[in-house]
Amino acid sequence: MVVRAATHPHDVALELAHEHAHELAHEYAPAPVSAPARVGVGKYVTINYTLRTNGAIRHIRSAVWGDQPLEYLHGSGRLLPALERALEGKVAGERIAVTLPPEDAYGERDKALQQRVPAEQFGGVDQIEPGMCFLAHSEDGRRVENVMITEVNEENGFVVVDTNHPLAGMTLEFEVTVVAVRDAPATGGCGTSPS
Repeated sequence: MVVRAATHPHDVALELAHEHAHELAHEYAPAPVSAPARVGVGKYVTINYTLRTNGAIRHIRSAVWGDQPLEYLHGSGRLLPALERALEGKVAGERIAVTLPPEDAYGERDKALQQRVPAEQFGGVDQIEPGMCFLAHSEDGRRVENVMITEVNEENGFVVVDTNHPLAGMTLEFEVTVVAVRDAPATGGCGTSPS
């Protein structure tokens, strides 16, 4: 502390009080507050969302309904790339509304992904109806894919199956709430857990 000559004792007391207050301000200054974690590549992000197509609700993941929020690793490809881009930079508590046209979602419907198959391939199913979904093996037997029945022609004994994504050709309307954003957990190395 530096004391300078003052012409009046009152001036010295004021200067001392000012310096003491300045020292206390530095000593008890609040610790800097870190910025909230933002959604970005490599962050674990937890979200709730509602998905609509043509104004109709297709899927809800919400605590209101007792659902666990969806947690994903941002940048891992688990979400549609356009939805990930819309979430980039958001923080916990933020809500966004995103509309994705088919080209940013599951693409347009591809007629080449529809084919006629004999109805007897669905033996064991009492009644085949449009809208039913089945798991089917690819011709080489290496892949299993979802197929949806789009047409049943009992008279000619065939069924039209469609391997397009069920949301192909649709505009998707998402309402998303970011619940949490956190760093990926630290790992202890190749196959070991941290100590």
